[in-house]
Amino acid sequence: MAPPGLVGVLTVADPDICQRCAQGGPTCCCLEPGAEQGCFPLAPAERDRILGVLSGAAGAFAREANSPAFVENMKALFPGEEELVAELFPEGGFHLRLAVDAAGRCRLLGPQGCVLPREARPHYCRLFPLWPVGRTVMAFAAERCLAWREGRSLRRMLALLQTTEKNVKELHGRLRLAWGLPPERGLPAPPAPPRKKT
Repeated sequence: MAPPGLVGVLTVADPDICQRCAQGGPTCCCLEPGAEQGCFPLAPAERDRILGVLSGAAGAFAREANSPAFVENMKALFPGEEELVAELFPEGGFHLRLAVDAAGRCRLLGPQGCVLPREARPHYCRLFPLWPVGRTVMAFAAERCLAWREGRSLRRMLALLQTTEKNVKELHGRLRLAWGLPPERGLPAPPAPPRKKT
C-alpha cells in the first residue's frame, strides 16, 4: 500500500507504452507532411544495425539535404559544439534519416508499433522525448509521446519508459560516438572510423 499522500503518484513501468502510443496516436513516429527535415539523422552504424535485423529494410531510409534549419536544430541539440556539428553536417551536404510515407508515418511503424526490436532502433528513437542537458536529463514537451502525456514529470516518464537518468546519459553517449563526437562534451573526439571503399 502506498504511503498517505502518494496514492495516484507512483508510476509503474509500462513495457507496452510505445506500442500503445503507436496504436492510439499521435506518436513521435509520425511527422507532419513536409516536416521531414526535422527528422533526426541516422549514423551509418545505425543503418547497418537496422539492415542486419530487418531484411528488406532498404526502403526505410531517405537521403535528406543538410538545410540551414536542420543544421541550426542540430547545433541547438549540442550547445557549445557548434563547430563540430557544422563539420559533421555541412550546409549543402546530405544525411540519412528514416523514411516516411505520404502521411508522414515512419516506414518502420507497424500496427503494433515499431517493427524493430528496441535494441536495433536508432539511438534518438530510444531516447525521445528525453535528452541530457549538462548533468541532468530533461524531457521535451512532446504531445506526440504517450509517456509525456501520461507522465508529465521526469521521474514518472523514466518509470513508464523503464529507464533511468544514467541509462539515458549512456545511450546519449553512444549516439554521440556513432556520429564521431566524444561520448561527453569536453572530452577529446574519438578517432575517425575507417571509410569504406566504394
